Amino acid sequence: MWMGDYSILNLVGLMIQAIFIENFLLVNFLGMCTYLACSNKLKTANGLGVAVVFVLTVSGILNWFVHRFVTGPGALSWLEFFGLNAANINLGFLEFLLFISVIAGFTQILEILIEKFSPALYMSLGLYLPLIAVNCAILGACLFAVTRDYPFFPNFIYVLGSALGWWLAIALIAAIRERLVTADVVPGLKGMGITFIMSGLMSMAFMGFTGIKLANPTPAVSEELVSNESESQPVSEGKSELTP
Repeated sequence: MWMGDYSILNLVGLMIQAIFIENFLLVNFLGMCTYLACSNKLKTANGLGVAVVFVLTVSGILNWFVHRFVTGPGALSWLEFFGLNAANINLGFLEFLLFISVIAGFTQILEILIEKFSPALYMSLGLYLPLIAVNCAILGACLFAVTRDYPFFPNFIYVLGSALGWWLAIALIAAIRERLVTADVVPGLKGMGITFIMSGLMSMAFMGFTGIKLANPTPAVSEELVSNESESQPVSEGKSELTP
């Protein structure tokens, strides 16, 4: 439930996979609207990146508990402790609704905090801050983690890595776009044209990490299996006889 067959090395590989190999912006192309609209300035991109990391990480953890104890197959079996036989009740049809509700709730809390402590960032993000609630990258990361049936800590690493990967991608393109303002770009490619080209090149660069295969856990071999295999091996009983 908490770690499963995952080792520390697997968690490191899962983090690398979520940030680079399966980057939600540059590989899965989720959350592109905010990525293109809020990447004109690096400061704004960093502010939005931090907000996405907070919302996605906390929402991913809470949605894991929602799936594990409310909407997943047999998730309500814990109600037997209270004398209720609800193991056969399937609330999977409510999963999307509950996931989005959790994401929207934390987005609202984050919006209040940013408006209180950083009015400049709140004004620069504008309409795109409340739109984090419907950012497909956040919902996609939660659904991907649930579909892959990660235990708790691998789920935490995956959603955190996905959020950091989103932040990394928007920060990189924002830094590039700031430099492109003073660059000699072909007039027909200025704006979105050169942005899409640079995004494609970044995506190809991230694909260079594809060969890293550290995220898949190796199931631990039980001691009983090892003992059975050792007993099944033939034992040589032949002994040389000495002649008198």
